[in-house]
Amino acid sequence: MMKRLRPWQVVLIVGLVYVGLTLAHNNFDAKRLALIGSLYDPGLPDGRPGYDGQFAYQIARDPLNGWTKIDVPAYRYQRILYPLLARALALGNVDVVPWTLLSLNIAALAVGAWCLEEMLASYHVSRWYALAFGLSAGIMMSVRLDLAEPLAYALALGGTWLALKDRWREAAVLFALAALTKETTLLFAAGIVLVYWLRRSWHKGLIFGAIALLPFVTWQAMLWQWFGQPGIGSGGALATPFEIIPLHGLWSIPIVNVRVLALVILMLLLAVIPGLLSLWAAMRDGLHRQIDIPMGVLLFNALAILIAPQSTFREPLGMARYIVGLIGAVLLYAASRRKQRALNYALLWILTLALALNESQLPV
Repeated sequence: MMKRLRPWQVVLIVGLVYVGLTLAHNNFDAKRLALIGSLYDPGLPDGRPGYDGQFAYQIARDPLNGWTKIDVPAYRYQRILYPLLARALALGNVDVVPWTLLSLNIAALAVGAWCLEEMLASYHVSRWYALAFGLSAGIMMSVRLDLAEPLAYALALGGTWLALKDRWREAAVLFALAALTKETTLLFAAGIVLVYWLRRSWHKGLIFGAIALLPFVTWQAMLWQWFGQPGIGSGGALATPFEIIPLHGLWSIPIVNVRVLALVILMLLLAVIPGLLSLWAAMRDGLHRQIDIPMGVLLFNALAILIAPQSTFREPLGMARYIVGLIGAVLLYAASRRKQRALNYALLWILTLALALNESQLPV
């Protein structure tokens, strides 16, 4: 029995148990998973802020008017696919929407882990390293909080797998959907386009990029027309901008006490050191003309760490979500190079699940 158990099934079981326990703690009210803040619904000036999943819920509940209960409408609406799919699955029934949001993410959690383990197996390394992705806090807590990461990265990993098989047109379609789920998945698409161009496959790179990017750009233009601004940005209310100076988002945090120092150390271990090592590996391969899709995907996801906003570095869960793409990229790259040590170290990201056990730090 155990020999037939697959990593994606373990991830699914853990996800179901975690969500089940959370639901039991909340009287099996799936709506409470989104942490809806009274600041936005019903709109109390001194109300609680809640958390990001509430905005997916508001869009799914009422796509045309949900923006009235959202902090930065254009920014939240750019991630339109997840709430629209949840609404479609609920057949427009508002009471069912919390359950379809959860169900979509549970399914996406399993699919994302499955896609990654298939890619790992294609490089003849153990499928079980996919647990570093599927059991990381960023992806697991996104399921619990009705966030877009599980669906977005399931699509991105599926697109990467198809690209590795040279089914690049189908891959581009998945990336187009991924971008409309969460814009950070464009880092994967950008890495693949770069590889095509460095290999002088100009036509393939151009068509791939156009298919993956055009729907996103079109939707951004529509958001600009609707809300007076595009959705691209570093976050919602209270977010700081992306940084120009590398890692300034971390170094600019004033270390005023031991707690802040511990936070900085955590960010170094969680994101900065893996990001810098990944950047060095990808750039070294580029200089040695060892150019392939794992290298391109790793390069762009590592570069994203350098420009991460201070507001992301200040929030452990925010950074855990931010590095979901990097985790997948590191696993794919390490498998493609047979770097056993890197694969083993990647398993340490599973320890971030401790964040899931300490929900007292979540805004409410």
